[in-house]
Amino acid sequence: MSVKWMLAALLLAGGTAEPQQSLSIVHQGDTVIQIDKEDYVYDQPGVPIVDEAKLAALMDRIAEQVETEPRNAVLDGAGRIVPEKPGTKLHAAEFRGRFYSYVFEGGAAELEVPLRSVYPRVDSEILSNIKLNAIGSYATYFNSRNRNRSSNIALSAQAINNVVVFPGERFSFNGTVGKRTREKGYLRAPVIVRGELYEDIGGGICQVSSTLFNAADRAGLTIVERFSHSRNVHYVPSGRDATVSWYGPDFVFTNPYNHPILIRAFASAGAVSVSIFSSDMLETRQREVPGASKTLPEEVRVENRSVGGKRE
Repeated sequence: MSVKWMLAALLLAGGTAEPQQSLSIVHQGDTVIQIDKEDYVYDQPGVPIVDEAKLAALMDRIAEQVETEPRNAVLDGAGRIVPEKPGTKLHAAEFRGRFYSYVFEGGAAELEVPLRSVYPRVDSEILSNIKLNAIGSYATYFNSRNRNRSSNIALSAQAINNVVVFPGERFSFNGTVGKRTREKGYLRAPVIVRGELYEDIGGGICQVSSTLFNAADRAGLTIVERFSHSRNVHYVPSGRDATVSWYGPDFVFTNPYNHPILIRAFASAGAVSVSIFSSDMLETRQREVPGASKTLPEEVRVENRSVGGKRE
């Protein structure tokens, strides 16, 4: 029964049935919240009128407790596919209809939360078609004795690993990795600001963005945004770096091909590697890119202070 039809029938009848006042909203056998009708209708005689603002707030509260995010299919460390997992969202229209039935008709003391499935963008079939053909790869090297910097490199490499970029889609390093904070596990390590070395949260992740830039360039992807540091860095040839900062530069590319591309990134034992994969049916437009030096830098002492708007 639609809400409009229900309202019309009640108005013609000149009244409404006495409803059940208390309602338990249930999800998988557990009570999410218990409500009373009078809290969600205007205090006036005659046919009840639902307070839509309160109903919307109630639906938001329920959604926070019952919704789950879909999980993309990914490759594990051995290259095996870990299948996707659908998510769930509150079926808003269905819930609204059941809520109106409770208000106008009474009846059941329980309302099972209606859900709808939300499917991930990347499923096993897509991944199986793009996981074997490497169209571009690059590796750079770092001094693993600097534990903080090494940890930051590993965290940011993990953040871009298994990302799939669809045809015509835009990839943003900052948008994918997110803000570098202590809460996410990022540590203090050297950063470059206006040609000088300092120490701050997230230092070292520019080595990952620079490695990704060179792999993406080799793969023939379209580089949209890329900035160099204010001084040369040791881990890539001159002019082949890509500095990033949450409040400043980003590294951005788009996928110009008619197939999705997959990013695989790993960091361990003093090396970070990034490979770009796609379909074996893809006709690539690869570019020549100079390789990185394997010579490790000497450790340097830097000022231990925070720098706003830093370049990492």
